[in-house]
Amino acid sequence: MALRLYNTMGRKMEEFKPLVEGHAGFYGCGPTVYNYAHVGNLRAYVCWDILDKTLQFLGYDVKHVMNITDVGHLTGDNDEGEDKMKKSAAERHQSVLEVAQYYTDAFMKDIDALNIRHPDVICKATEHIDDMIELIKKIEAQGHTYMAGGNLYFDISTFPDYGKLANLNLDELKAGAGKRKVVVVDENKRNPGDFVLWFTKSKFEDQAMTWDSPWGRGYPGWHIECSAMSMKYLGKHFDIHTGGIDHVPVHHTNEIAQSEGSFDEAERAKGPWVDYWMHNEFLILEGGKMSKSSGHFITLQTSLPEDKGFSLKDKGFAPLDYRFFLLSGHYRKQLVFSLDALESAKNGRAALNARVAKLISKANSEEGLGLTRENFASVLAGIALDEESMNKFREGLENDLATPVAMAAMQKAAAAKGGMKASIALATLLKMDSVLSLDVIKNGFEALAEQIKFSGAAGAETAVDSHAGDPEAAEIDALVAERTAAKKAKDFARADEIRNQLTARGVIIIDTPNGPTWKRG
Repeated sequence: MALRLYNTMGRKMEEFKPLVEGHAGFYGCGPTVYNYAHVGNLRAYVCWDILDKTLQFLGYDVKHVMNITDVGHLTGDNDEGEDKMKKSAAERHQSVLEVAQYYTDAFMKDIDALNIRHPDVICKATEHIDDMIELIKKIEAQGHTYMAGGNLYFDISTFPDYGKLANLNLDELKAGAGKRKVVVVDENKRNPGDFVLWFTKSKFEDQAMTWDSPWGRGYPGWHIECSAMSMKYLGKHFDIHTGGIDHVPVHHTNEIAQSEGSFDEAERAKGPWVDYWMHNEFLILEGGKMSKSSGHFITLQTSLPEDKGFSLKDKGFAPLDYRFFLLSGHYRKQLVFSLDALESAKNGRAALNARVAKLISKANSEEGLGLTRENFASVLAGIALDEESMNKFREGLENDLATPVAMAAMQKAAAAKGGMKASIALATLLKMDSVLSLDVIKNGFEALAEQIKFSGAAGAETAVDSHAGDPEAAEIDALVAERTAAKKAKDFARADEIRNQLTARGVIIIDTPNGPTWKRG
């Protein structure tokens, strides 16, 4: 079976056929760095990390490019709203570039914690203004632009294929109707759907970042940066473009128009700008999708004031608990987020780690492998894989990145049924983890150590009573038991209150497959 992907352009599954055999180039829309990434944002980067690693798993030489939007960006895709970068800079009493770097660093920490491989090229918008200007010149030369009110606009009426990605009707868009809501906020536009390529007349006073250009001193429209940077690093035609489903009707639609609008006749004859368009669905909360603009959201690991939201870390969840949760759903399906669902994912990951711990112990005691945290990768690399499990795993990934199927194959391998040797199961899990990136072997060793320390499991001669002599042990044990009961009753507020109370006393709760335990920090 070959890799098949769902192409938003055409709304169908297609076999992946790269422009250059054995190579795959893809561009993914990166963060606008004016605030912390929330967990809904981070779903996209986990999705495209799976794409990246699946392509590598299947033998492709991958070039992954991602932008960092550090130029002031409007709160709406339709050239409307306020400048996010300037607003955040004012709130933090910093320059816009300082704000951009701060939130870029925070974003990188998040993707590192989620085991996301860094794209091969991470390009900042502010470092590619000249590339954007050159691209706009080409669009202008092809007759797709007009000046009005000091700004340069793309005229969608000059591009007959406008809206093909989102199945929009150009005639309806000209009239301000159609399948997307178009709000007329700019009297300079000839059509409601026209968009700015270059601003010289800012909507804001004292615009922080401006550059000289043939159209006057100003700054680029948001859409142009992705076109300019993707073509700079991947060429005028490349394989895959990814992003969130909300990018389809405006941002990606405008990207296609301006990119292909820059082509001369020879370039048009070579085919479309991008062959495969892939979009992840929303992470859904009660009441709708998560949004930073609401002022209340959930981060991965950055603590927030209570009125602004909370982090998963502060609720007792590790970043890989969240990755495990995301991989349980298909990227094209909406995923409903709740602390209850995340608790189930946490327990599921802990159970998987516990099974891996047993495999490690068995491989060492029965097969004499001598596996350690330091040598497991090199030792397992020379061991044959379980073909049946790997076939199921591969079939899932090749069927439009069906991670629930791949996860099921991993769970089956970890069970090591049917007389499978522990060494073969572990080698198979290590290979699967090159894509799923849950650190199952590493965490298996950690689970094994916890089992030995707290319950005498996995070959320990005696259980360890680490609380002997602690005058508060009985009281702490009671609080831990109360927290467990609160979680079972779905009283997460009380469970959080107890955890915070114990943390303030220097007590760390450790959730293990055998139940919670605790230690002094």
